[in-house]
Amino acid sequence: MANKYIHAIWRRKTASAQVRLFEWAWNNTINWKEISVYVTRQDLFDIAFLPIKLCSLKDKVFFEVKISWWWISSQVQAIRHSLARALSSKDETYKKILKQAWFLTRDARKVERKKPGKKKARKSASWSKR
Repeated sequence: MANKYIHAIWRRKTASAQVRLFEWAWNNTINWKEISVYVTRQDLFDIAFLPIKLCSLKDKVFFEVKISWWWISSQVQAIRHSLARALSSKDETYKKILKQAWFLTRDARKVERKKPGKKKARKSASWSKR
């Protein structure tokens, strides 16, 4: 079946990425834009493609991503994680490779919320005795 794809969703910080992984020729797109247009920094571009490079699937797998939120670094990390999840569900050997590279482990760190009576999450007003 030519229209078959693998679907995966994952998050990083507040970014949420939905990936569709195709085995037939397709453009690698993020939010309906070319990946090179969407991700302009080379280091972030490399991070997004790491799971595909690690599994040696450069021109064999194509993807389409829908991403939310605007911080590009957390978006790219969410893309990397969801690509790794899609590849791991595709084949068991890819799952072993990606697990050794720690691409299937979720980084649950988020921004701590602001508390009442404080300026930020932990910063409080200056205190003086007199």
